[in-house]
Amino acid sequence: MTGWHRDGFCETDANDHGQHSICCVMTEAFLRYSKAQGNDLSTPIPAFQFPGLQPGDHWCICAPRWKQAFEDGMAPLVRLEATEDTALSVVTLDQLKQHAHQSIG
Repeated sequence: MTGWHRDGFCETDANDHGQHSICCVMTEAFLRYSKAQGNDLSTPIPAFQFPGLQPGDHWCICAPRWKQAFEDGMAPLVRLEATEDTALSVVTLDQLKQHAHQSIG
């Protein structure tokens, strides 16, 4: 379950120093990039009930990490409707819109 509160929402509070506020759709390229940056999101960690992420999974990532990925040309798609507005203190709405995931339905 994603989110700082592990409730499926990208909502943060003052205790979330990483600011896990951007809801992203994982891609193979981003998972490799994140692992190379020292944040392995694809390897399961059973002790924390973390199954490991796969392409297509949705996950709340830290706004500063997303900004870094954006600047490196590796930003994953963003689900704008599930992203907390506090992310705008780190990235711009235009940057997020450039990577907006288009929902089918």
